[in-house]
Amino acid sequence: MTKRKLVVWTLAALMFFPVGFATAGGRDTYGSQHMTQHERTEHLLKMRSAKTPAEQEQIRGEHQQRMQERAKAGGMTLADEPPARGGTLEQGGRGMGPGGGPRR
Repeated sequence: MTKRKLVVWTLAALMFFPVGFATAGGRDTYGSQHMTQHERTEHLLKMRSAKTPAEQEQIRGEHQQRMQERAKAGGMTLADEPPARGGTLEQGGRGMGPGGGPRR
């Protein structure tokens, strides 16, 4: 896909997403402090278009490597591993938290 087509499709997709939806993952994206808003949006759309968890992991790994290289070039460092993502209660996630469920 050419760069021009990618930009056109990204802009077209953004017209249909509420702003909060399109940028929700931006602040949690590994290395986001080294990315422009456009790059964060492109990364989010690329992750959401992945068809399998394995494909998401590949995209995530390549992204982490690029962000570490970008940080190093800027004289900064990033943690080797990104912060843990939220999960289900069984995976050690926070679950619903206080007041998050129906009253009984």
